[in-house]
Amino acid sequence: MLVAGIMKKKIVTISPLATVREALLMMKERGVKSLVVEKRHSGDAYGLIAYRDVARAVIAEDGDIDLLNVYDIAQKPALQVSQHLEIRYLARLMVQYSVKSVLVIDNNELQGFVSDTDVVSHLIDRATSGR
Repeated sequence: MLVAGIMKKKIVTISPLATVREALLMMKERGVKSLVVEKRHSGDAYGLIAYRDVARAVIAEDGDIDLLNVYDIAQKPALQVSQHLEIRYLARLMVQYSVKSVLVIDNNELQGFVSDTDVVSHLIDRATSGR
């Protein structure tokens, strides 16, 4: 099966210039644990900001959520794969690079998002259906 079969197409994005407070509020409102950080221009890369980035920057390093911008703490560039990649290779990349989330990019445009939970859910579905 390909990444396209398990990726989430509904993605929540945020400006890299937003404050960490704005990011946290958006995460809470949308019920998500991470946000895709938008490109600043066509040659830029997408990024990701997740709870763990906020915890590291704000709690562990005593940062101020009103003074820090998303681009200050985001993972950028985020690991990116094609929707045409087989899931087993995606899983290998995620393990190799110790990432929990991957962006799905084709033709330099954001197509979707895959988390480690999506990969494991697919594995569970396969195991329980006998395939």
